[in-house]
Amino acid sequence: MTKIIMHGCNGRMGQVITGIVNDDPEVSIVAGIDVQDNIVTNNYPVFTDIDACDVEADVVIDFSTAKALDKLFAYCERKALPLVLCTTGLSEEQIAKVDKLSEKTAILRSGNMSLGINTILKTVKEVAKVLAPAGFDIEIVEKHHNQKLDAPSGTAAMLADSINEEFDDSYHYVYERQSVRQKRDKKEIGISSIRGGSIVGDHDIIFAGKDEVVTVSHMAYSRAIFGNGAVAAAKFLNGKTKGLYTMSDVIG
Repeated sequence: MTKIIMHGCNGRMGQVITGIVNDDPEVSIVAGIDVQDNIVTNNYPVFTDIDACDVEADVVIDFSTAKALDKLFAYCERKALPLVLCTTGLSEEQIAKVDKLSEKTAILRSGNMSLGINTILKTVKEVAKVLAPAGFDIEIVEKHHNQKLDAPSGTAAMLADSINEEFDDSYHYVYERQSVRQKRDKKEIGISSIRGGSIVGDHDIIFAGKDEVVTVSHMAYSRAIFGNGAVAAAKFLNGKTKGLYTMSDVIG
């Protein structure tokens, strides 16, 4: 049995994961952390301040906001508690803290927890190896609901980084084009963001060449795909003492 503290338990993803865990006999949520503790009813205690949480657990799952992470990092370091870090939009300083914290406890950080996206991360590397040297331009278009705070999405950044790693980070990223009137640089990856309605998460990786276009797409129809991945990651981290992991380690 993996005992979980759900950080951001009353948010959309926190509630999705609560439902998933309720149907999984191998895991249980023993406590939740959220700034609002009266908007939903949970079958576990909820603390508005993480420092007040004295419940023993095996791992923390985080789906919160970047501004809530510094206290979470301090808590996990103090408790030597493994962390599944799903929040995106981290600052460079926070990313550095994650790296340092992983020397003391186990952390799995991912901008997207779905099995499909993490398979595509490998796929686009292979596609880019063939098409980029042949002159294909690379563009990433991501679409999310109108409540998402950060842009571009963590997943779009993961996809761009995955491609760029294949070319020794020789590409640079362009996030907007209206401010500069010039032809497209061959060594750029364009990243565009769309926010609207209730879109769970769509990502298109476009390889545009002369007279042909190859598009690799992923569409999320439910937040459950991210919740299932987070729970699988929590099971994976249970018992690990330190190190920095990704979903690639979970899916093998």
